[in-house]
Amino acid sequence: MKRNIQFIVLFLSIMLALQAQTKRPLQLEDMFNIKRVSDPQLSPDGKTVAYVIGVVDKAANRTNTDIWLVPAVGGASTQLTNSPKADRHPRWSPDGKTIAFESNRNGSLQIFTINVATGETNQVTNISSEASGAIWSPDGKQLAFYSAVFPEFSDKPYADADALNKQKQDARDNTKMKARVMTKLLYRHWDSWVDDKRQHIFVVNTDGTNPRNVTPGDRDAVPPSSTFSTGDDFSFSPDGKEIAYTATPIPVHEESWSTNHDILTVNLSTGEKKQITTNLAADVFPQYSPNGKYIAYRAQSRSGFEADRWQLMLYDRTAGTTKSLTTKFDTNVNEFMWSADSKTLYTSAEEKANTPLWSVGIDGTVKKAFDGGNNAEANISADGKLLVFTHQTMSRPVEIWSANSNGTNGKALTNVNNDIFSHVEMSEPEYVWFDGANGTKVQMWIVKPPFFDGTKKYPLVYWVHGGPQGAFGNGWSFRWNQQLWAAQGYVVALPNPRGSTGFGQQFTDEISRDWGGKVFTDVMSGVAYMEKQSYVDVNKMAAAGASYGGYMMNWLNGHTDKFKTLICHDGVYNFSSMYGVTEETWFDEWEHGIPWETPDYDKFSPHRYAQNFKTPMLIIHGELDYRVPVGEGFSLFTTLQRKGIPSKLLYFPDEGHWVLKPQNSEMWHITVFDWLKEYLK
Repeated sequence: MKRNIQFIVLFLSIMLALQAQTKRPLQLEDMFNIKRVSDPQLSPDGKTVAYVIGVVDKAANRTNTDIWLVPAVGGASTQLTNSPKADRHPRWSPDGKTIAFESNRNGSLQIFTINVATGETNQVTNISSEASGAIWSPDGKQLAFYSAVFPEFSDKPYADADALNKQKQDARDNTKMKARVMTKLLYRHWDSWVDDKRQHIFVVNTDGTNPRNVTPGDRDAVPPSSTFSTGDDFSFSPDGKEIAYTATPIPVHEESWSTNHDILTVNLSTGEKKQITTNLAADVFPQYSPNGKYIAYRAQSRSGFEADRWQLMLYDRTAGTTKSLTTKFDTNVNEFMWSADSKTLYTSAEEKANTPLWSVGIDGTVKKAFDGGNNAEANISADGKLLVFTHQTMSRPVEIWSANSNGTNGKALTNVNNDIFSHVEMSEPEYVWFDGANGTKVQMWIVKPPFFDGTKKYPLVYWVHGGPQGAFGNGWSFRWNQQLWAAQGYVVALPNPRGSTGFGQQFTDEISRDWGGKVFTDVMSGVAYMEKQSYVDVNKMAAAGASYGGYMMNWLNGHTDKFKTLICHDGVYNFSSMYGVTEETWFDEWEHGIPWETPDYDKFSPHRYAQNFKTPMLIIHGELDYRVPVGEGFSLFTTLQRKGIPSKLLYFPDEGHWVLKPQNSEMWHITVFDWLKEYLK
């Protein structure tokens, strides 16, 4: 018997070794073959989850999305839509028989409905300015959506306004004269020109009749900035008589330097608007409680600071009073959903580089509902027993998961990428802490190459994240993927220094007006930590970062020579030039001050230390980046070239702050990896 057991153990060991040998490192092509899962929506009866799968078509240079269904208890998924264009944003009708979604299958982006049982599809809207973000009225007879229109026509009857919108847009598109005239900020945003349009909310009957603009005027009813947008940015009251929404700052000429968004309601019968918030900072994402007593929303308290802590607020519709439910919850509340009994809200919020799900009672009680990894887009069943949400880690991209509302029995409902990952050897990220500036503890992730051998030494690539108020969380990225970089044979270190979110608001605050101060100490302390690791080749180290991370690459070049090379993607180089060409000026004014009012405005500007530059650099920038405009990259490249420092500029004429097109992404990765090989191998 003993010999048999020994034989079995030996046999299993051999089989496991053989299985390991059949695996391979993650490859760039895998990133295009991995399906992108998002937007889970639990049906009203709690039995089915609708969600979206995106499939990359690299040859066509785009990603196609379709809607799928999976049983909430688990089981086989079925494809609901199957057009060669985008089908996305599924939302269940109150009776659970129909799903509304947006699609460009017929050319422009419009709202459709599909019968879940029969697959019969109907186009609801045909608005010239396109339609997005549909939600259902409580009685299932109407849909609300938003569209970007010219505000000067918005008070006219729908048909007249739509015709005038089309006429004006066609004239702009068809003229050979492409000049623009601007009289106020914001005139462009992230990667698009605003062209004096406003995002308004429309309501239409589900059969397509009686469409109407319910938020006319020269003010957005949906935040145009992702900073202030979270999921469905407006909602119907339970009785269907009004809609609550988020309006952008007034007076409108201050939009570029004010973060003062407010919550308004509009009576759908009379058109009367009512402002229910007076906070001078941002109030966003209003959601009615099912019993109609409350409107919950997210709010910040400091005007002008886009990274202030988001709290969960509760507005009593009868008393007209407001209170915070999360005064002692020292992190940002993200999107949330009400429980059916109107007593609890479920949300996601960062906690030290992970993002658990949380329950928040209307009495202010906050409890962790599900932990581990990065979790978001929570749905709660009507009986309050089942959570459905997205779940991801650094080792696996998003899948749809479910768990009991007490956090138990967490499991994947979808496994759309199992086939790919069954053949890939992944490296489990390490979670460590080190001492930063003033002895403050700083968290860092370490991702080692697959098939790591602790007796060998590996080159180090040290990342710095963007934001700067952001974090390297336990999630998957298709743009900067630490596992893919590690698969090139590098140890990848990802610190969360000053300015990072999820470690308390004070830690986040301590980067403002101090971009090259304590955070630089944190960054270099992380480098020192890695230099002490026996497996790191201290003579072969590189650093890379985007946005603020790109800024830090420029700062590093003026303040250290530890790195063989630096990679700067869309990084800030010159504070003075940056202020005049960026779009959301509130950001620069909070982080550095107003140039003509702040004597040391450019104290931490990298261009001031160009005389110290000596490290070779790869610079990447997109023409359509209006947040950190392309001149920042050009100026940096000119400086390096003029000084005779080895440097390369990768320029994308059709990309903004992020490189999104598949073929451009491929070029981005090839260029980056080839550059690293030149200096680290």
